[in-house]
Amino acid sequence: MSAPTAERLNSPKVRQFSVFLQNKVGALLEVVKLLNEQNIVVLALSIVDSSESAIGRMIVSDPERVAQLFHENDIPYSDCEMLMVELKEGPGDLAKVLAALLMAEVNVYFSYPMLIRPRGLAVLAMHLDDNDCASSVLRGEGFKTLSQGDLSR
Repeated sequence: MSAPTAERLNSPKVRQFSVFLQNKVGALLEVVKLLNEQNIVVLALSIVDSSESAIGRMIVSDPERVAQLFHENDIPYSDCEMLMVELKEGPGDLAKVLAALLMAEVNVYFSYPMLIRPRGLAVLAMHLDDNDCASSVLRGEGFKTLSQGDLSR
């Protein structure tokens, strides 16, 4: 498999994986251990649980390799693009981000914080209905959007 291109690593879009997990003790641990064995770091994680199953949403340090691993190990998954926005003022910036998205009429489908803090600042992972518009508007409002390359360093 070829290495990710500089263009892909610097794209403002970051790939998120949604992994189907049986609702049993240790199911998430099995997936994380598989990734750790390949030196892949889970950078962000969100779990949506039900009585029968769970969906683990994750952003990882090497999305190309994760897709290959999930395929090789028959782990059911889907993926989507996320926008990562840096919050210089921490939680105080959340209202400003949401106000900018409202002004641009961009819907937020779901969001969660990163487990890591690139450059020592909080980062919010957001799944939106228009990443390109949101990225442009947020940058215009003074926010920095992060690429996969920013997260995988």
